[in-house]
Amino acid sequence: VQLQASGGGLVQAGGSLKLSCAASGSIVGIRIMGWYRQAPGKQRDLVAVITGGGGTNYADSVKGRFTISRDNAKNAVYLQMNSLKPEDTAVYYCNVKAVQLGRPLRDYWGQGTLVTVSS
Repeated sequence: VQLQASGGGLVQAGGSLKLSCAASGSIVGIRIMGWYRQAPGKQRDLVAVITGGGGTNYADSVKGRFTISRDNAKNAVYLQMNSLKPEDTAVYYCNVKAVQLGRPLRDYWGQGTLVTVSS
């Protein structure tokens, strides 16, 4: 499974960005799709995840500001980020828990996209 993420960039505090990630390959099924982020010198943390049925879970720090969504037909996941803060600056990684043809369920990671929020 290959993940292609896009949408990162530089934005001023209070602004918005939308991240996109599309999965491709011999995909049998995708269970959970999500976004994680890693700030310089820190561990990678969960931002938001969404199940195939649309159930969501968010980090407390982004609740009310970020919205995760997915398009099952396109094997894509999105992250709408509003009211961005400098502390949201990080590399954002797309993650899927998927079954690929001939392989068991496992995690797949995208290459990361940098989000920089200036004050």
